[in-house]
Amino acid sequence: MFVTSAYAQTAPAAPETPAAPGAAPAGDPHAAPAGEVHTETGVAHGGEHGGGTFPPFDATYFPSQILWLVITFGLFYLLMKKVIVPRVGGILEHRHDRIAQDLDEASRLKSEADAAVETYERELAAARSKAHTIAETAREAAKGKAAADRAAIETELAQKLSVAETRIGEIKTQAFAQVGQIAEETASAIIDQLIGAKASGDDIKAAVAAAKTEA
Repeated sequence: MFVTSAYAQTAPAAPETPAAPGAAPAGDPHAAPAGEVHTETGVAHGGEHGGGTFPPFDATYFPSQILWLVITFGLFYLLMKKVIVPRVGGILEHRHDRIAQDLDEASRLKSEADAAVETYERELAAARSKAHTIAETAREAAKGKAAADRAAIETELAQKLSVAETRIGEIKTQAFAQVGQIAEETASAIIDQLIGAKASGDDIKAAVAAAKTEA
């Protein structure tokens, strides 16, 4: 318990109590001074205020308590201002800068991704258009080649057919030219077998000519 010197000086004197049996009388040089601890009970005479106010609630101590409160608050304020607040502010500012950098980086990456997607879509559209053009060109080229091959084959077949028809006409003409001679020889052989005599060539020719005319 804190007791100031002023309080000790202004404190009222303790009332005199009757001397205990066996105690030294007042004014005895061998008596124990006031305030010392008794050797038997261990209680200080006049060291406690019997029935007094608890010091923290005693108005006498209010000025010193307010002084220490102001000093403590001032030290705490200086600690907050010089150490804690700057450190917290630095941490918040660092985090703010880091978040801003992360947002800028995310925005940049998003822009790059959008640009890459746009480039990919544009190149894909160009590739599809080019593939369609190549397919159309190949289709038209295939159609032209097929038409040319068919025309060439038809021309070749027409030439072969013309040659065959010409050959057939020649064979027919040659066959028809030999029909009269074959008929005459056949008729001469038949007459010879039937009548046992050979007919004249003029008669056989005349008979074959008459048969051709009737046919």
